[in-house]
Amino acid sequence: MKILVVEDDPNHMMLMKIILQYYGHDSIEAFTGAEGIEKTFNSRPDIVLMNLKLPGIDGFEAARKIREVMKDIPIIAITSYSMEDVREKINKSGFNGLIQKPINPGTIMDEIKNFIFL
Repeated sequence: MKILVVEDDPNHMMLMKIILQYYGHDSIEAFTGAEGIEKTFNSRPDIVLMNLKLPGIDGFEAARKIREVMKDIPIIAITSYSMEDVREKINKSGFNGLIQKPINPGTIMDEIKNFIFL
């Protein structure tokens, strides 16, 4: 499976890449919201994992822009915000799921399995 990871922190990006490779998935990297939008349109990943706090276009706006063109691609938010603080905004932005930081490999794969048959 091809998974786009949109994450501005290089350490979190490396961790996500290692986790996805361990489970046999290909990862595509994007470090900004604008890059995430571009790579979604150009690469057509199976799923997008997107940090909410990004430089420039944040994850909320990036998800909205992706949704304008691609209705069916699963987009999962990754955040250190409390779930209560962002749940409504995540839903309105077009996200399909939420992964809470700190990153847990099992949680990532469980959330992905909710949307894609592995």
